Amino acid sequence: MPSQTERAVRIAVSADDGSGLDSVVSPHFGRCPYFIMVDLDGSEVRQVMAVDNPYRGHHQPGQVPRFIREQGADVMLTGGMGMRAISLFQQFGIEAVTGAFGTVRRSLEQYLGGALEGAQPCRESVGHAHEREGTTPQMATPDVGLAGGEYEEDEVGRLREEVDMIQEQLEKATARLRALSGDAS
Repeated sequence: MPSQTERAVRIAVSADDGSGLDSVVSPHFGRCPYFIMVDLDGSEVRQVMAVDNPYRGHHQPGQVPRFIREQGADVMLTGGMGMRAISLFQQFGIEAVTGAFGTVRRSLEQYLGGALEGAQPCRESVGHAHEREGTTPQMATPDVGLAGGEYEEDEVGRLREEVDMIQEQLEKATARLRALSGDAS
């Protein structure tokens, strides 16, 4: 997390639309239509721009993390990502942060406030073609993907993952609402 005395940073946020800070955070960075790039000087927003995800429809392991690195990002905020992507971001020196939801503005505020940190692989990650249960995920080199184009082609699995994430977010929001309103039911 950047502090007031650190250098300017660029935070990339996966987004479902290109509305800048008002964009809705996408649940999975690899399939989002846009990345919102937020340039910060300390905690002050200096510039916001929407960048099309050139790999939205189909991508090989390493392509999206490499693209984010090419955009000059220091941090990647998203709803979820797989273990391989988390590891690739670490290799690139980019801080991966999962669990973001709501608007880009809200997720950015949570990150800067310390309420959003760390990265955990999504539950469906093991089901992806590139991560087999019972094996250690092999690291793709930044310039090489898997052959055969098998990566994330299962639309039903992706939709289930998004539904699971939304249900989890709804449960957390409902519990928080109950706690704030004093409703024990």
